[in-house]
Amino acid sequence: MRSTRAGVAAGLTVALGMALPAAAQGPTIEEVAGGLDSPRGVALGQDGTIYVAEAGAGGEAPCVVHPELGNMCFGPSGAITAIIDGVPRRIVEGLPSGLTDNGEVLGPSDVTVDGGGTVWFLVGGPGVGAAEFRDALAEGAGEGIGMLNRLGADGSIEHVADLAQYETEQNPDAEQPGNEEPDSNANGLAASDAGALVADAGANDLLLVGADGSISTVAVFPVVMQPAPPDPTAEADPDAEPPMVPMDPVPTSVTVGPDGAYYVGELTGFPFPTGGASVFRVVPGEEATVYADGFTNIMDVEFGPDGTLYVAEMVHEGLLGVLGGGAPPIGAVMAVPPGGGEAEMVATGDQLMALGGLAVADDGAIYVSANTLMPGAGTVVKITP
Repeated sequence: MRSTRAGVAAGLTVALGMALPAAAQGPTIEEVAGGLDSPRGVALGQDGTIYVAEAGAGGEAPCVVHPELGNMCFGPSGAITAIIDGVPRRIVEGLPSGLTDNGEVLGPSDVTVDGGGTVWFLVGGPGVGAAEFRDALAEGAGEGIGMLNRLGADGSIEHVADLAQYETEQNPDAEQPGNEEPDSNANGLAASDAGALVADAGANDLLLVGADGSISTVAVFPVVMQPAPPDPTAEADPDAEPPMVPMDPVPTSVTVGPDGAYYVGELTGFPFPTGGASVFRVVPGEEATVYADGFTNIMDVEFGPDGTLYVAEMVHEGLLGVLGGGAPPIGAVMAVPPGGGEAEMVATGDQLMALGGLAVADDGAIYVSANTLMPGAGTVVKITP
């Protein structure tokens, strides 16, 4: 299984309607903006503007059967939104979005602002099949999917790099178990001195897009073996070894550290083990190493002004608990001290459901997107530790 959230949307959608426990005491958590369509990545402009990628709400046509996600209907409902003084305004509209019957959304996945103030954004997907699946969509519904884009000062959109096509042609993780077929879902984006960094959750890699639009592979993250979840209806054999299944890393996020290295957070694929996600430190030309571990379902990572690494977990207790037992998908923000060490809880609670993106302001305030699988009910909240 390679998709970032394949098969989890139905469980999350049900759980979001459950009665929830009260939020934990501690930091101040306040809603900045609501009514967003499946908000994902969050970024801060130098003037304090909050940018958010809205994956959208799909559309009415065309409708196709996605290889992993099932029936999916597309439409131009994705957007890039700027929030100023709590008021959201879409500065880019009409971006492609696909919605499944179970509530899974593919669309704009991340946004960043470079040092010159230029806004860059990703449109995620298309998943298994990569460019071939995208290009087969009728009525031009696939145009822009799997692309890195730059927003011009006049509001024009420039397609800078075709990430899905790169995965189709190169498939850097093809030698790993279960990854023979191209799969692209560009989910994490960061600006660096070398170019735009993209964490491709479907391709299990970190890419660098140069100023000329050229794409290169910086790192491929390993598939690891995990015990298969037990069958609750089967009779246990005390002498049997637990069967093992390959688990994809599913890199969802990337940021540049104070040391100039790249830091990549992973969601992990099925079986989504609690505490099984790590943050990798990547230096170009060297093998990736684990900087911090013990996380669950990471969706974004970002350094604070003092060198603390903040980590947004989609579901703190793990996706299997949501899917299997209907537990509410309460996320969390964790903090790794400067230089590394054991992560500590910053915030969790019912305002931090199904987290998506994270950004940290110069004053230490943390902004996250929540309700990321709920078109029309998504929020951006501010956490003051």
